[in-house]
Amino acid sequence: MSTKPLPFSFDDTEIAFKLKSNAELKKAHLLFRLFAFKWLIALGPALANIAFTLRLPIKGIIKNTLFAQFCGGETINECQPTSQQLWQGKVSTILDYSVEGSDDEASLDTTKSEIIQTINEAATHDYICFSVFKITGIARFALLEKMNAGKALSPDEVAEKQRVESRFDAICRHAYQKGVCVLIDAEESWIQDAIDHLATQAMHKYNKEKVVVYNTLQMYRHDRIAFLKKSIAEAESNNYHVGFKLVRGAYMEKERKRAKENNYTSPIQPDKAAADRDYNLALEICVQNIDRVSICAGTHNEQSSEYLAQLMQVKGIQNNDTRVYFSQLLGMSDHISFNLANAGYNVAKYVPYGPVRAVLPYLTRRAQENSSVAGQASRELRLIETELKRRKLD
Repeated sequence: MSTKPLPFSFDDTEIAFKLKSNAELKKAHLLFRLFAFKWLIALGPALANIAFTLRLPIKGIIKNTLFAQFCGGETINECQPTSQQLWQGKVSTILDYSVEGSDDEASLDTTKSEIIQTINEAATHDYICFSVFKITGIARFALLEKMNAGKALSPDEVAEKQRVESRFDAICRHAYQKGVCVLIDAEESWIQDAIDHLATQAMHKYNKEKVVVYNTLQMYRHDRIAFLKKSIAEAESNNYHVGFKLVRGAYMEKERKRAKENNYTSPIQPDKAAADRDYNLALEICVQNIDRVSICAGTHNEQSSEYLAQLMQVKGIQNNDTRVYFSQLLGMSDHISFNLANAGYNVAKYVPYGPVRAVLPYLTRRAQENSSVAGQASRELRLIETELKRRKLD
């Protein structure tokens, strides 16, 4: 694929960290260095929960370290300074209510209301480009599992399923009415078919003129290219648009373990190279079908980000075409986010929020991801150290 030089460099740390003060940069440097201590990452969540239970003053420590790096605040209003600062760097916000779902109906209804509030906030502020939700926030996991397996539901479960469908439709309908795009997160494979079914129904209903509802494809699954092609073909046949957030995925070890324990073929790719290949192939397919497909490339991978920019260039898609977004998590991969945004591409950061204790599972996943061999910490440290040297602060 022959292209002109791309109008950005991910090595430009001045742009990447332009909005970080010297003190913030040094604080981030210390935090990412701590991720090297695997015993701390392993014991940290349990110790934090014990501290909360004993009412020890742990909240302030967490809020000023992990929480400050990876979350926008405890409420939507608390996220505003973070969102406004991102916007100074031309990066949009995706408000992500990151409280893990409970099974009781009241909690599920509360989460639905909170998601609708994020839609209202996005409709009010230009710097918020998407709303996002997990279906397990509005539906009981065991019910989704039963639906996914095609098992017969009891009368009570039928009524429960109808309530789930009502919550789901209320969110998508409100997004449509407010002119806000909504991303539906992917989850474990043994509930994903049920999620895909709901997402496809919503796209058929609300994506007639343009994409409002996006489904998420985890490309570390070996069946997602086939699903992507099938989804586009169905949209063509039924004259609606489809939106996809493309990610590599977040449940690999859990998926492999369950497949082994239950003696079925794992849905996971044989190796990372296969996942990378399918991720880039999915980008190609979406760009080739850009008149029917909108895409949000959720990736911290420099090569895939550059590849999407190249595909856009070859296809003649403008950098700021709203059918193409790049997305990363708050607190990570600023060198990708801000350099792309500075070059005029649409970029959004996931800005998680929620009470400190309630978002501990999210923070734990970020810490574990950054402490892994294939994690982000070494890259983040290298970039921060480069910028500290440029500022002569090392």
